[in-house]
Amino acid sequence: MGIDFDQLIVREQTNSVKFDARKAVFGTDQVIPLWVADMDFAAPEAVTRALEERARHPVYGYSLFPESLYQSMIDWFASRHGWQIERDWILMAPGVVPSLHAAAMAFAEAGEGIIIQPPVYPPFFSAVHKTGRRVIENPLQWRGGEYRMDLEHLAACAEQGAKMLTLCSPHNPVGRVWRREELQALLEITRHYDLLVLSDDIHCDLVFEGQAQVMLASMATPQDRIITAVAPSKTFNIPGMGLSALVIPDAVQRQAIKRVFDTLHMEQANPFSIVAFEAAYRHGGGWLDALLPYLQSNMQFVRQYLAEHVPQIHCAQAQGTYLLWLDCRALGMTDGQLKAFFIQKASVGLNPGISFGAAGSGYMRLNIGTRLDVLKQALEQLRDAVQLHVATAGGRKSR
Repeated sequence: MGIDFDQLIVREQTNSVKFDARKAVFGTDQVIPLWVADMDFAAPEAVTRALEERARHPVYGYSLFPESLYQSMIDWFASRHGWQIERDWILMAPGVVPSLHAAAMAFAEAGEGIIIQPPVYPPFFSAVHKTGRRVIENPLQWRGGEYRMDLEHLAACAEQGAKMLTLCSPHNPVGRVWRREELQALLEITRHYDLLVLSDDIHCDLVFEGQAQVMLASMATPQDRIITAVAPSKTFNIPGMGLSALVIPDAVQRQAIKRVFDTLHMEQANPFSIVAFEAAYRHGGGWLDALLPYLQSNMQFVRQYLAEHVPQIHCAQAQGTYLLWLDCRALGMTDGQLKAFFIQKASVGLNPGISFGAAGSGYMRLNIGTRLDVLKQALEQLRDAVQLHVATAGGRKSR
């Protein structure tokens, strides 16, 4: 499928958070934005055509979710992941982040514990804090050249009376795609301690060659308490549509989440998000097949460039997502200094690792979902800034 991911698409002055919020976030708009998790690529043509067709109808009223939307999702996960979803299990949701909040409210009381595995996507923390629940951290460990779950510590966390575990699969920001045996071990712990698991699988389609995404729910028994959050938003670069889905096999759990949504009056659908969601899952497969090699090539380019030209920054091998986790601790900076360095010296806008929890101190998150020439320019600026920093630091030491 001939898709040009090197095409220049101007995103400035389109109310883009990634581009038009640079001044507010970084203090300057003169940074290359490689932060917030959307890509700089045009969405699949089928999605644009579906939106154009819907826009031609001049009434944009309250809308229902058609059965064809549910079927597109069922078919996608059956063909792409071998996961059989029943229609009644699906609850449409206004995004994964609202779903994290709703699950915390539905399955834990104020003050009760919810386990998260940092460094992890910041809303995993805020969904617990803002709903008055208690964060229990089960930090990932760096072992054998990759991040791994600390399962022994997870069991100890569960013993603290935790009600729920929020899993990120694949993991944002470290790029791990969990292996079947890891998920099986996790399942055994959750069964023993009767933990409910909300698995955020929003990046499940963005897995690189040689890796296989295993949907935790596909391994579950009817007795397991597994809720899965999915969306076409990251896969097809349509996060602004704000529509996701929860797959909840248990009717009681499904109703508990629905009650929270109903309380907050979050049930209305956007007529454009509906058609984009269905068109992406129904017709976006070829576009995704073309995207994945491009992203993997970008990832390999970044890793090789840093190894050759900026050895002070280590980039772990990502197994999935379009996010890279950069270990900048060798630069010897505080988190505040590191943030300022990337903005003021390298003119590159990244996500500070500390925003992903204390385990992210000394790290930065890089979004590679952009044109290769943009990445090259950003890395050259970073190289020059690091070389100057090293030379200046060396000069200070010699004096």
